[in-house]
Amino acid sequence: MKKKERINAILAALDEKYPFEDKCYLNYKKPHELLIATILSAQCTDDRVNIVTKDLFVKYPTLEAFAAASLAEMEEDVRSTGFYRNKAKNIITAAQQILQKHGGELPSSIEELTELAGVGRKTANVVRCHIFGLPSVVVDTHVKRISGRLGLTKNTDPVKIEFDLMKVLPKSHWIRYNHQIIAFGREICKAPKAKCENCFIPQLCSALEAKNG
Repeated sequence: MKKKERINAILAALDEKYPFEDKCYLNYKKPHELLIATILSAQCTDDRVNIVTKDLFVKYPTLEAFAAASLAEMEEDVRSTGFYRNKAKNIITAAQQILQKHGGELPSSIEELTELAGVGRKTANVVRCHIFGLPSVVVDTHVKRISGRLGLTKNTDPVKIEFDLMKVLPKSHWIRYNHQIIAFGREICKAPKAKCENCFIPQLCSALEAKNG
């Protein structure tokens, strides 16, 4: 099977198994809340972030409140998410930047988003997908792991993986692929050991093919 045919078969199987829905595993009500939650999600589970932001978004109900927050207090507020000193500093600085440079509105371009403190391409693309509905490839741990197992990339660097996927996936599938692979990773293609016996695309898996010789 040619690479393009295999990719089309993978996407068709994902569409059948996981009909697209714009689901975000991080809880938020306002655009800036998603940005902050995604900053906190670095090296932290979504479930832990949701526990922290439940109180955080009540304590700081506006972007202005985040911008004016005490650094020491913010550090304590987000401590359980790990790397709390950097995260606290970045959240406050990013809030200030959005107010000062963007009139309190989140920018939509990848360039402007990644200029914000603590915002890399993954965080920027999460915002672009969920807030603006713009086609973007989000490379989280699931997308990184499974895209490699499926043979869609040979890279391990998230930015290089993002650009690899942008080349091989139809743009119409970028957002859909993000959601489907996260669901697939949580349910079947787990780390460190995948539940290959439950997989619905074993014949399309490069990692399984290599393992079986």
